[in-house]
Order: sequence, then structure tokens, then C-alpha cells
Amino acid sequence: MEHLTESQINEDMSLKNHSPDKDTNMEPPTSPRHRKVLARWLPDESQRPIVDEAPVFSPSLEEFEDTLAYIEKIRPLAEAYGICRIIPPPTWKPPCRLKEKTIWEHTKFPTRIQTVDLLQNREPMKKKPKSRKRKRRRNSRMGSSRRRSGSVSASSPSKSASSPEAEEKFGFNSGSDFTLEEFERYAMYFKKAYFEKKDSVGETKWTPSVEEIEGEYWRIVEQPTDEVEVYYGADLENRVLGSGFYKKADSDMDQYVVSGWNLNNLPRLPGSVLSFEDCDISGVLVPWLYVGMCFSSFCWHVEDHHLYSLNYHHFGEPKVWYGIPGSNATALEKAMRKHLPDLFEEQPDLLHSLVTQFSPLVLKDEGVQVYRVVQNEGEYVVTFPRAYHAGFNCGFNCAEAVNVAPVDWLAHGQNAVELYSKETRKTSLSHDKLLLGAAYEAVKALWELSASSVLKENTTNLRWKSFCGKNGTLTNAIQTRLQMEEERLADLWRDSSSSLVKMEKDFDSNTERECSSCFYDLHLSASGCKCSPEEYACLRHSDDLCSCEEKDRFVLVRYTMDELRSLVRALEGEMDDLKIWASKVWGTEHSDENQNKTGSVINEEKKLEEGSFDLNIDLELDYHEDLKEEVSTSGELTASDNFDVLVEPINLGFLVFGKLWCNKHAIFPKGFRSRVKFYNVLDPTRMSSYISEVLDAGLMGPLFRVTLEESPDECFFNASVQQCWEMVLQRVKDRSTNLGLPTLSRFKSINGLQMFGFLSPSIVQAIEALDPNHKLVEYWNHKNQTHSESKDHFMPSNCSKGKLFGVDLM
Repeated sequence: MEHLTESQINEDMSLKNHSPDKDTNMEPPTSPRHRKVLARWLPDESQRPIVDEAPVFSPSLEEFEDTLAYIEKIRPLAEAYGICRIIPPPTWKPPCRLKEKTIWEHTKFPTRIQTVDLLQNREPMKKKPKSRKRKRRRNSRMGSSRRRSGSVSASSPSKSASSPEAEEKFGFNSGSDFTLEEFERYAMYFKKAYFEKKDSVGETKWTPSVEEIEGEYWRIVEQPTDEVEVYYGADLENRVLGSGFYKKADSDMDQYVVSGWNLNNLPRLPGSVLSFEDCDISGVLVPWLYVGMCFSSFCWHVEDHHLYSLNYHHFGEPKVWYGIPGSNATALEKAMRKHLPDLFEEQPDLLHSLVTQFSPLVLKDEGVQVYRVVQNEGEYVVTFPRAYHAGFNCGFNCAEAVNVAPVDWLAHGQNAVELYSKETRKTSLSHDKLLLGAAYEAVKALWELSASSVLKENTTNLRWKSFCGKNGTLTNAIQTRLQMEEERLADLWRDSSSSLVKMEKDFDSNTERECSSCFYDLHLSASGCKCSPEEYACLRHSDDLCSCEEKDRFVLVRYTMDELRSLVRALEGEMDDLKIWASKVWGTEHSDENQNKTGSVINEEKKLEEGSFDLNIDLELDYHEDLKEEVSTSGELTASDNFDVLVEPINLGFLVFGKLWCNKHAIFPKGFRSRVKFYNVLDPTRMSSYISEVLDAGLMGPLFRVTLEESPDECFFNASVQQCWEMVLQRVKDRSTNLGLPTLSRFKSINGLQMFGFLSPSIVQAIEALDPNHKLVEYWNHKNQTHSESKDHFMPSNCSKGKLFGVDLM
């Protein structure tokens, strides 16, 4: 990518030779792109605010490897400032895909026009006559002030400029469409013209410092003398320019594609509860791009649901940020309401629109703690929960941002949805779904760690364990939510006797369920009535739903209060409750293969009698069998039907005689291990070996584990052999989508029995030999009933004779 010279800028941007592009969104001739920059820098009237700097962190290479662990490490030091800067190790140089010629020179993106001098000093739209000039304007070089015939709020750039709603709210007009090359040219032209400073010969040989730009910016905002309009390519969705980070691996950039610091990966990293959100919410789970020029602004705001945010500066001139700690959020809102009463009277939710700037110095005078960050190219800025932040750009640059939700965010997220309910504000996420998703994951981790005799500890499980226990972060979040539900149900039943009904598991799977009064999410509970089967309310607004008799009204609950209390105890480490919740999480209640397993956990059946066979003798058979012709037990086209499944038996194990250790399709020996190749969950472009194992989960019977051999931390557990491999398949599909890889038709489904080797003829025969007396009744009864089919299924013509673990194969 070539950078423009000063002569090129002057030639391309001179008013005489400059002609508008064809697709400038029908901007009028008076738009900033089509007229000279006549406003000028007034250095003597600088209004630069003097505020303390936010902390700066420089992680080592080792610290930089685990993104969430590092954020967790600096949080105790940085959260009190609300904002901080992270300077990556010198070797962190991710290539920017936006600099590819096809994107840089040919891909257009939309912009907004920001009138910087009106970001703070403006009158309410309803009170302002069209012909009235601005109060603080003097020596206007741009003519009289114009009230927009219609404006678009920052949060809704696509809204029609002539709509009645737009007439009533101040916002940003749609601007030209630019390529990055065109935007850089205009941005450099604007900055050069605005800060023009000539020496005695009349030539410009000077560039303003960040501090000088900052002083001039706040002069324009607080004491404007001229109209200053700039463009900002803000909130650019993935479909516009795409991400600045590469998603698809090339040999020289693998580390950047898979890194947690790649913002495409960050939201769903293990340990971020956003990983339990199924939808790709743009701007929250999918990064947005920001292409700025000098004075383009991001006004005071807080992230949706009070999430963390991470912003990466890809290239260009610095961004200046201001942030406050989350504990000062109410104080900031109070100060702005005090100083801008007319604007808040006209628009009470003014801060939601991201169109109002306010001096950090005035906030500081009002007792609000304000801190400053200057973000340079290649650096990250982190904002913490409910930390208001604002800022501006010093010149042409490009940054990218996304949200993330470590477990410690849950308490802040709970406060956010309660606040949204009071403000009758729609939510972007189901907080309860994320909360329960985190709890389920923690239950899995605790259960796996409790079986330490057969399951090795890994960093992911240990991290989840650290959030549990009495007074653990996650335990407290579930406990807080439980107390809310108990209080609300008590209040509801104090005045009525609505029946309690168990919520269907997929109640909100395909339809967004929210309170008809306050938009509160209804994942955990909902009030309903027979009169309106598709309309529900939260527990606090049950009476607002309708005026029907109590006999027609009901309350849906996903879990009873006793079940939620049991979940709290499970997270605290109570084994009886952990067993019950492990059975729920592993899905055994809904598994055809293990339909009686939950009962065995709850009723604590007698211990199972173990067999004493030990046939783990040296392998004497070429086990690489072509199973392409084998029949899937479901009869469906599966992922494993589309390529040769070569299952290598490692350890046959020994039998445990009990109804949980087989089903009608297979016998599951304890300690069984096999190896098979499948698409790598970290890099689906290549095949890797997985180890499939049958472990002993005590009263729950067998627990199936699949581990990526080259990366043991990538392991999958389930009480169902089918669901275990489906988890692997889902990870491969998700990773393929994240990397922009095509999803193959073979990814439609997978056969878990086949991937373990339980349909491989040689392995089946060896396992059957462990049970000569046919004690595993369910399996043998089904085999005898379908004897002829079984013969065809298990004896393909290409099966060679030999021995497997000492068993003669026929």
C-alpha cells in the first residue's frame, strides 16, 4: 500500500479539480466533501483538559498467550480506572487484510457526517427555529447554521432522513461512500487545511501534536466559532469491509488466525460466557470496524449489557480516549443532566444515542473520576463493565472492536438487565441463558475433576473450578439470581394463586421471549394466560398481561426453586447435587441410549459388578479396515460415511456387567481406547488423530471421552457415545464458520458408535468375546433378533482373518 505525498493531496483535493464521486449518497453540494475547509485552528484558545492517565500494561510473550487470563490478571489494577491500554509484545505484528489492494482501492464503505461543534453546544431540536443562528458562533466562514431537514442517530444510521422520528432527534446525517484510499486522501486534505501553518516563505512545514489537536478539539466542542463537519466510518459491519484480522490460516500467519487477541475469536473464547450465545450478534460477538479522520468522535456511552470491550488500532494516527470507572457511571449521568438539562428533557435516553460529547474537565469538577488514554497503532484498549468512555481521532486511522464477557462480568450483566427493565429498554442478549450456560460448563468441569483417577486436570476445567465453591464468582451469580426469583414468585403468589408449570426446554429456542411490558428476558421464567398463548410477561408484570381469572393464568419455570438451590450446592461442591446436575448437563435425561441413567444417579443403585477379563494382548491384525460400506445405525448420511473411517484399537478394556454398560447396538468396555482421524477442531483444514475412551463415572455408568491427541486440552465428554462425537463435529463446524471455511455436506451428522470403533467388525468380535455367557442382555437380545442383518453388517467381504487382543477373528 502506497501512502500519499503532499503534492498528491493538494492535486486531488483542490476545489477546482475535485469532482464528487458518482455514489456519494446524493449529498448536497454544501456537504463537507464538496467544499473547502475554511475553519482554522485557534491555538490561543485551546481547551485541552488536564486529567490523569489510565494505566498502561505491557504483557510478556508468556502472559500474552492467554487473552482472558491476562485480562483477569490486570483487572484488579485497571478496573478502578474503567479503561486501560495494552501494548502487545514487539513480535505481535498481525497483518491487516484491509491493506490488500482489492479492499484498499475498490471496496466502498458508508460514512456519517458529524457536526463536531454541535456535539455539546446545541439547543433542543423542538425549540430551535430553522432560521436561528448558533449562539456561540463568531466570524462564521461557512455561512449561517442550518437545521437538518432530517437527521439520523448514531445508533440507527440507515433511518430515513425525512422520517418524523428523525425530525425530533439530533443525530448524524449519512455521508459519502469512500474506499479506504479515498478516505485517507480526504482525511489528510482536511487535516492539512485545518491546521495550516506557514513559515516566512509561505510553505507549510508543520504537523500538530496530539496535545495540540486535543486542545483544539475541545475548543470546538465547548466554545465553537465555526462549523466543523467531518466524516466517520463508524460501526461498520462485517459484511461491509470485513475484519482487519485474517480468519483463514496461511502458513505465515497461523498464530494470528487462532490467537485470542484476534477479535474474531475473543468473544467465544473458553471462559467468556458469550460463548453460550448461539447468534452472531453484530457489534457484540462479531467485530465492528471504525475508520476515522481528524476530530471524528465517539461520544460518551457504555457498552450494551455493560460488557467488557476490546479495541485494536490497526493502522493510522492515534485515538484519544477518556474513560471513567463503572462505579462513577451514575455520577457521570447526573453531571450531564445537570449541565445539559434541556437536551435530557427533550430526550431522556440521550446517552443511548451516542451523539452527545461532554468535557472531561467539567466532569472532573463535578467529582467524576476521568482518565485519559492515547492509543497508537498496534495497541489495544480495554473498557470495563459499565465504564462510560468517549474520545476522538487525531487523523486517518482504522480500529476494530468487539465485546467479551469473562465470568466476573455476570454480576454487572445482571445489574444491566435489571436497569434495562426499569427503563423499558430492549436487551441484546439473554442474560439468564448465558448464566445457566456458564453453570452447566462449571458442572461439567467439577464432575470431570471429581473423577481424577481417570480424568487428568486441564487448564479449562481448573479455570471453571476457580469460579465455584462457596462465595465463588459463578456460585454467587447463581445465588443472586435464585434470590431474585424466590422474591418475585413470593410477591406474585401473595396476591394470586397462579399454577406453576414446567417450561418446555425449547420455549425460547426459536422465538425471542420477552416481557410484553418491560422487555425483560424470559429464559428462566414467564407469566402467561390461556387468553394470549403467544404473549408473556415477567414475574413483576404478571398483572399487566391481562385481566383474566386466576384459574386461566400460569407461571412457566425452567427450573423449580429446589432445582436452582441444588445447582448452587452443586457449584459449592456437594457431591450428591453435583451428580444430579451432571446427569442433567450430560443430557442423559434425553438420551435413548441411556434412558435409565438419571434414575441410577438419583436412586443410587447398588454398585455394578465388574468383570475380570484382561485380554489386552499385542495386536496381531492389520486393523486399518475400510468401513466405507458399513451401514449407519440411523440410516442417515453421516460425516463418517463420507470418508474412510480407520479405527485403531489401542486398549480393549474389560466388561462391567450392568444395564448402563451396553445398549442394543454396542457393548462399552471400561478402559476401552481407540484412535481415529477426523477434522482438527482447531484447524479444520487438516485431519488429526483423536483418542476415544470409555471411562468409569461411578453410578452414572460409562463416560465417553474424545481427545485431540496433539492438544490434550481439547477434549469432549458425554454420557452418550453419540453426543460425544456430535460435540466434536459441532466444534469443527463452528471453527470452520469462524475461519470462513466452506461447510461441507459431510458435516451434516456423524455416527458416534462408528467413530469409537464399536461398528468395526474386528473390534466388535473382540468385545463380544469378553462376554461368552451373554450377560449383557440388552445387546445380545437385539443381536439375536436381527441375526441375519448383523451377519451382513459385521462381516464385510474385505475383513481379513487374524487375532485382535488374543481373540481369533472369523
